[in-house]
Amino acid sequence: MAIVSVHAIDFDRLLKLRLVIARFGEMDLAKWWNTKGQLGHLGAAALRRGFPRTHHFAQARSVFAVAAHRCAEVFEPPGCVTLWRLPEAIEEEFDTRWEHWLDRSAEWQPFFQKLETLRGTDLVAALRAFEVVSDRDAEGLSRLRRSAEGRAVPLPGVFSPTDTDVTLLALGFARAEMGALAVPYARRGNS
Repeated sequence: MAIVSVHAIDFDRLLKLRLVIARFGEMDLAKWWNTKGQLGHLGAAALRRGFPRTHHFAQARSVFAVAAHRCAEVFEPPGCVTLWRLPEAIEEEFDTRWEHWLDRSAEWQPFFQKLETLRGTDLVAALRAFEVVSDRDAEGLSRLRRSAEGRAVPLPGVFSPTDTDVTLLALGFARAEMGALAVPYARRGNS
């Protein structure tokens, strides 16, 4: 098995990318997975009482799980990665950082509050508004196309554990349509 270096990934940025995609894909926006406003005001109100300090992260965990499951239902090719199923070393490091983020939940509050107010149908504009995608990153979207059957968005080349490839996995969701999920994916290298 190939060893994956996780040092080239900004995990705070990965969390933000996942949060924006998760919120955008909810039923009250893009209608890709079956959560409705879980990362919005409704979800915050429902979970705040039971998790006063960490309710935002509880909301995120649940929507991440639903989004990952839905993406796997729509398109999960063998030997590939998606935004929700990165190589094991990356997922392990992401999970390790979760406690760090929980300990600093107050620092994340403004981001989650802004996420609650997300509206619109332009995913690229949303990612830019949350300052997780630059104009240069967005240029990479021009190389991405939906597959012939419309269920997937293949990234060119082989996945490398970098912010660039993780960002493309997020940006690829912009090739989906409202109510019609297309899952961005990249092939793994030889393992």
